[in-house]
Amino acid sequence: MDTSDDSLARGAAAGDRDAFAALIERHYDRIFRLAWRMTGSRTEAEDLAQDICAALPAKLRGWRGDALFTTWLYRVVVNAAHDLRRRQSVRNRAALGWGDWELARQDEVQEARAAQKWLVAAMTALPVELRDTVALVLGEEMTQAEAAAVLGLAEGTVAWRMSEVKKRLQAVARKEART
Repeated sequence: MDTSDDSLARGAAAGDRDAFAALIERHYDRIFRLAWRMTGSRTEAEDLAQDICAALPAKLRGWRGDALFTTWLYRVVVNAAHDLRRRQSVRNRAALGWGDWELARQDEVQEARAAQKWLVAAMTALPVELRDTVALVLGEEMTQAEAAAVLGLAEGTVAWRMSEVKKRLQAVARKEART
């Protein structure tokens, strides 16, 4: 005589491996079919069925026998499928957010490259003495006093040159904005 699902479930909950194996053998196809119907994907259904079978020993300890074992098992599969959908939804939203962040980051990188390219082109149009001053003050992050010492100039001259660079770069930018 076949052992009932209830008896097998109680035995499996108590740690009887044979009872658990018999339950899985008896109901694996049912678990898989419902998982497939709920996910619409054979691969996801296979993964979900395996996850359910792996979690079933712990879940069986909470089975009270108030309903038929198959009813309870269906509920386990439905809950697992819902959990899978929620996890996928969270992952998809995170991936979309990551994608948006990456696109914004790439835009910033392109803008920075364009600004750098513009600055290099504008700087080459400056007289050598202004380029040298900018290279020390901005490029090497020297103070105006340090740059003046390196160039053998008065600090006021370096300040004037930096002011002149700013004016010329603004003029180039305004000219380009008009065209």
